[in-house]
Amino acid sequence: MNNRAFSLDALRGYAIATMILSATICEGILPGWMYHAQVPPPDHVFNPSIYGITWVDLIFPFFLFAMGAAFPFSIGRKREKGTGILNLALHSLLRGVKLTFFAIFIQHMYLWGSVSSESISTSLSMLLVFVLMNCMFVRFPWEMPKWTHLALEFAAYVIGITLLLFVSYPEGYTFDPTHSDIIILILANMAIFGSLAYLFTLHNRWARIAILPFVMGIFLSSSTEGSWAKMLMHYSPASWMYQFTFLKYLFIVIPGSIAGEYLYDWIKKRKEEVSGRISHKRLSFVLLISVGIIVFNLYGLYTRSLLLNLAGTVILLILLGYLLKADGNDMRFWRKLYVAGSYLLMLGLFFEAFEGGIRKDYATYSYYFVTSGLAFLAMIAFSIMSDIYRWKKLTLPLEMVGQNPMIAYVAANLVVMPILHLLGLAGYLSLFCQNAWLGFLRGVVVTALAMLVAMLFTKIKWFWRT
Repeated sequence: MNNRAFSLDALRGYAIATMILSATICEGILPGWMYHAQVPPPDHVFNPSIYGITWVDLIFPFFLFAMGAAFPFSIGRKREKGTGILNLALHSLLRGVKLTFFAIFIQHMYLWGSVSSESISTSLSMLLVFVLMNCMFVRFPWEMPKWTHLALEFAAYVIGITLLLFVSYPEGYTFDPTHSDIIILILANMAIFGSLAYLFTLHNRWARIAILPFVMGIFLSSSTEGSWAKMLMHYSPASWMYQFTFLKYLFIVIPGSIAGEYLYDWIKKRKEEVSGRISHKRLSFVLLISVGIIVFNLYGLYTRSLLLNLAGTVILLILLGYLLKADGNDMRFWRKLYVAGSYLLMLGLFFEAFEGGIRKDYATYSYYFVTSGLAFLAMIAFSIMSDIYRWKKLTLPLEMVGQNPMIAYVAANLVVMPILHLLGLAGYLSLFCQNAWLGFLRGVVVTALAMLVAMLFTKIKWFWRT
């Protein structure tokens, strides 16, 4: 058994792939459940009075959950090898700073590229930006003197900062650190605060969970005028990098870190003991019901069939719990995921009416709990597919993308579209936006090409690391 958590890679790869897909399908012509629930077609105007979630609203929570689940494999493993707490804390801070730069840099480069996206010079510039980011973030697979790597990285950052300050943006725009990619900026904050929460509660999961009520207390108390909670909520020494509101995603990252500990322990024990025999038929039902609960909740919450959704979820969870009653290391692992996931999902459904109903924006507590619970069930499904059934034709592409998520994240804008423009093919993508099926196919084509870029870099072992 390889020490790598392939199911975690697959979950992360699924999140990145669907993130690209949701951003590249045609706007306005697909059904409402193909977009964020609060920005429905055809105009995609944000409407916070719409409640419910779609598959698109699960993407970011699943990625955050996978980020938390990776802590035991990065921070925890280094701590086991004797790396000091202060050293790990400084590394987490540095990682957050790098991700913040990443968020600011790519947003400004996208803005620069939008000045004349179809020109040859702009396309070549975007490809050069991708090369530059390789020098900033890549971990080369060959040996080189440390000073050479540091010099290359330093030079890349100097060039990157120069570009930020002096390139020609669209009229009315200049360099502004508050103009950043919000997804990456939230990841930067979670890289700092989520990592520190894990690091200082490494052997005490209850202490880690105990952090969350205090965060909740600040959010709930901040509505009171003149309270210190309101002052803390709105205080930031650098609002372009940190805002207290970003800490709400600890409600997803911290449960993810607990799932990661379960996964880490399972992998270690799997090398030491033979798992109990599990019938193929039973496993098939476990997989089917785990995925079914996710799909059923998306349907019930989106259509607002709340009582039906609650009753159906309870029945499916009871059935899944029954199927997981068997001996063996595998079943014990999945049962732990099942117990945590079931608790969080039911907690989220009980919170559903609070704040009007579940929604991603503005995020509700129901959203945090429901999506975390569904992420636990998704981990069961990917564990079975990646580690037991080994459906490599399905999971290997996701695993490879999941090992290089940052490349996949920028590949569509910095590699795929510039190359299509240079080849004179980009204009044909607009032909897809005639009906729903073709509009979806457009997203599939661009997503597949972006995944191929990430897979190629994974194949040659060029990994972006922050």
